[in-house]
Amino acid sequence: MVASADKTREPARPTHAVSSDTLSARLEPFDSFWQAPDDIDSGYDKFDAYYKANYLPLLPANRKANILVVSCGPGYLVKTLAEAGYTNVLGIDSFPDKIAYAEQRGLNCRVERGFEHVASHPDTYDVIVAEQELNHLTIQESLDFLALCRQSLHKNGLLIVYAMNGAHPLYGAENLAHNIDHFYTVTEFSLGQIMSAGGFEEVKIHPLRLYVFWKNPLNYVGLAITFLIDSAVKVMFKLYAKNVKVLTKKIAASGRNPA
Repeated sequence: MVASADKTREPARPTHAVSSDTLSARLEPFDSFWQAPDDIDSGYDKFDAYYKANYLPLLPANRKANILVVSCGPGYLVKTLAEAGYTNVLGIDSFPDKIAYAEQRGLNCRVERGFEHVASHPDTYDVIVAEQELNHLTIQESLDFLALCRQSLHKNGLLIVYAMNGAHPLYGAENLAHNIDHFYTVTEFSLGQIMSAGGFEEVKIHPLRLYVFWKNPLNYVGLAITFLIDSAVKVMFKLYAKNVKVLTKKIAASGRNPA
């Protein structure tokens, strides 16, 4: 069960002056996308399958919804949304060389800093999707970002974020340790806590599936093996009185802006 926000408390607000240059991540800053393969162009098809399986079901049916993709990189998600019929999608990323790939494909992406953009666009968006892992921010920076997103979203607007899952005993610790710009990991419960502490309601947790390439026979081998491993891990957690349900490498959350 996801922790619910205390509706009587003061809405979360940023605790410091908004500046992307003061954030803790240095090698992989939050407002740029770092998941792309070395062959940038090959990523458009690979990520398209991933986004269709994991993100499209979370988005509103209204194809005219005003959507912001923060840390859009070469525009992988922007492309998927445009091809799905969404007509008001903007992607922003702080790295001009990544935006150049998006511009070559005619995607609506531009070079902007993430924190500054949401801070300067109050009551603007129906949906904000953060395409960099939330744990490239510290906990306090994450709460600051969520507070700015609430200001930038319309009432009942939707925020979608994701982070590295720390629950799995095989790779949970490695998710944190392999990158000096990873400042924490989450579980389904703690990611819900962050969203609720940021003032969002109707918070839902979503496993982000990796094996979504249905035309590749090896996809089903991976599905079978990970299913068996994860089933064994869930039994192990049960033995220790832990009710852990989401064991995917990455875990997403969505929430509504009540303001």
